[in-house]
Amino acid sequence: MAEPAAGRTLRVVLADDQELVRSGFAMILGAQQDIEVVAEVGDGLAAVAAVQELAPDVALLDIRMPRMDGLEAARIICARTACRVVMLTTFDQDDYVYESLEAGASGFLLKDLRRDDLVHAVRVVANGDALLAPTVTRRLIADVVRNRPRAGSDPDERLRSLTERESETLNLMARGLSNAEIARAMVVSEHTVKTHVSNVFVKLGLRDRVHAVILAYECGLVS
Repeated sequence: MAEPAAGRTLRVVLADDQELVRSGFAMILGAQQDIEVVAEVGDGLAAVAAVQELAPDVALLDIRMPRMDGLEAARIICARTACRVVMLTTFDQDDYVYESLEAGASGFLLKDLRRDDLVHAVRVVANGDALLAPTVTRRLIADVVRNRPRAGSDPDERLRSLTERESETLNLMARGLSNAEIARAMVVSEHTVKTHVSNVFVKLGLRDRVHAVILAYECGLVS
């Protein structure tokens, strides 16, 4: 299970219009020594306000909420803050998954997940790894991307800014390898891999590994 940096407390905002769901998730997360739930809200507008005021590490957003749904809240939060977003839903249609990722979310979870998976998701996303690694369903991401029209700008142009090693790093990320696995494959230190990953994010304007994978599929870097 991914762990946060030593001594660091992860701050979380929970947004769900169902009080029982919201309070249940808050109890699970609040029981962890390294996680603090700083706000519980019932709609998207309140979620945006809480994130802007409290600057949490992660926001868990229900997709269907009154006043403003989770997808719109995610777009605003991801565009205006450094907070990472995980979407929560009782539905698992591909459209919701794609729209969540398109909005900038770093994860997509069904509400019937196990408590350990919820805690793991918060830690992974807060650490910048999104919900990728070996447990990510790369097939789902590939299917979603393949069924959507390409963006107006040519992603291939953006890839030309990468060095050879950065391109190799992106390719291995897209295949689901962790930093440690990439380090072994490239015969470099894990610190070097982290530098390459950071450079890829900055040069391509990406938030995390999930969006790097999507770009790699869109560009045909991975099939």
